[in-house]
Amino acid sequence: MRRLWRRAGVAAVAATAVLASTAACGAGSDDPPGQTTLRIIVNITPNLTQQYWNGLFAKYEKSHPGVKVKLELTGTISASAKLNQDLAAGDPPDIAQQITPTAETASLFADLTGEAWTKKTPLADQYAVDGKRYVVGVGEQIQSLVFYNKAAFAKAKLDPAQIRTLAQLTAAMGKLRSAGYVPLQTAGQWVPGAQFSLLADSGVLTADPDWTVKRKDRKVTFAGSGYQDYLTLYKKWIDAGYLQKSALGLTYADGQTAFLNGRSAMYMMGSFFVPAADLAKKSDGIGVFTMPTDGAYPSGQFGNIADPYVVVNASRHKAAAIEFTRWLVTDPAAVKSQLAADGNLRQGMPYPMSSLGTQVQKVLDAAPSVIVKAGARQPIDGYSNELNTDVQKLYSGASGATVAKGLDTWWNSQS
Repeated sequence: MRRLWRRAGVAAVAATAVLASTAACGAGSDDPPGQTTLRIIVNITPNLTQQYWNGLFAKYEKSHPGVKVKLELTGTISASAKLNQDLAAGDPPDIAQQITPTAETASLFADLTGEAWTKKTPLADQYAVDGKRYVVGVGEQIQSLVFYNKAAFAKAKLDPAQIRTLAQLTAAMGKLRSAGYVPLQTAGQWVPGAQFSLLADSGVLTADPDWTVKRKDRKVTFAGSGYQDYLTLYKKWIDAGYLQKSALGLTYADGQTAFLNGRSAMYMMGSFFVPAADLAKKSDGIGVFTMPTDGAYPSGQFGNIADPYVVVNASRHKAAAIEFTRWLVTDPAAVKSQLAADGNLRQGMPYPMSSLGTQVQKVLDAAPSVIVKAGARQPIDGYSNELNTDVQKLYSGASGATVAKGLDTWWNSQS
């Protein structure tokens, strides 16, 4: 979520020596007279390919003849890592995607608060830093979702509408295993920590949206909290064989393929799974329901800003970069293209969806809230990676209590 989980918790850029190195880089240009070249960093994913981005940018170039948009390839590293490299080298891009500004890094990015169009972009206020808008997005992504194989549920005689609590979810796993299916598909890489977050955050943060703020203030701990309860439950699922230990050897793509091929019955993943199911022509055989919890039902949907963009303060073409960013997040055709490509959603911007995409939209419509880890509610740096490492310890025998205590030890050591 290495890349896809970053869509669930959009990457933060490091505030190190780059603050100093970018100060002198805002002037000068190698562009020929009459042409502006905008350099943009984006994450390349199975849905959002290099071909997709170049096609989208070509539409802007066609309506803006003096502008050339250059896609900066990141190779094997994330967008945030590429941005850090470029800033440290004194060679800043103009725009970057999948970045969450923080109080420590906000000065690296253009303050867009004065741009009136930013007010109506999705989750703009939730991602504000000290009341100022530095990041704008195309839509919303929701992730507290359980996709299920309709044939598997029919064979196990299960009604997904009756799975509302964790006990009911656990009982369903037992029936699915008896019916010959792997109950819950997982994988290695970033997937275990991501799936655990989608499960636990929907319960814990619906009950207390400020839990992470309280953890920063050391008013609560993972040990003894709802997170420990979820870790203990997750360990029981592993011990019962409802999640396969061997799945840790799979890549994210392999795990997704296993579910699409019908080898497993359920798959906890974000709305960005929908385009993959559509591409595989499997959408009609897949359903979705909101994450069960032992609290309020339906719970809030853990979500985030989709396709977020920042304009780099040291951009040599800041005004042009802001105008291009405005187009990316407000032009109806550009917005709908990006939404459809990655299975994202935006109020008032409908686009043709598959049966599965329509079901996801209904889940969002019924959700009492969208839980966002941004601003004061954003965990400390490194948390998602640490959580992923610690959740995988459950597969090798660690208890939920041990993992919860370890998370507290790590968190306290970082702050």
